[in-house]
Amino acid sequence: MPDAAAWLLDTNILLRMGKGDDPHHPMIRDALRALVAQGARLCFTSQTLGEFWNASTRQRDQNGFGLSTAERYRIARVIERDFEFLPDSHDVHDRWRQLLVAHEVKGVQVHDARLAASMYVHGVTQLLTVNVRDFKRFTGLRVVHPADVVRPTPQP
Repeated sequence: MPDAAAWLLDTNILLRMGKGDDPHHPMIRDALRALVAQGARLCFTSQTLGEFWNASTRQRDQNGFGLSTAERYRIARVIERDFEFLPDSHDVHDRWRQLLVAHEVKGVQVHDARLAASMYVHGVTQLLTVNVRDFKRFTGLRVVHPADVVRPTPQP
């Protein structure tokens, strides 16, 4: 469905979609269902899958999710099966480097810039994340909290 709206799913979405006991899970589940019902193309990158694996392996007392290997593998397979993969490329790398300099990106925010670069290169203009503020610097991207998919913000 090439004309369908494409959405990149941030790592925080991937982490919580498979964790029924997470407080964000119902909202994220409902947002994903709403996007699928609209025919949206839901996307991931190797970075978001890698970040998912990283956070899911850490114990809860270390700001992780403490998932077993079997749980991590199962969720990763669902992501790879059900969502569209946006591959890395030299173009993504070059755009990322441009964004780092243009926006004076520092620290852990270099990861957000890489996701933005992938979105620009692949023509994906919408990002679903619980960390909307982290992506505000990147123009031309629509950054949406799952609650706003379920309860859309009124337009002026």
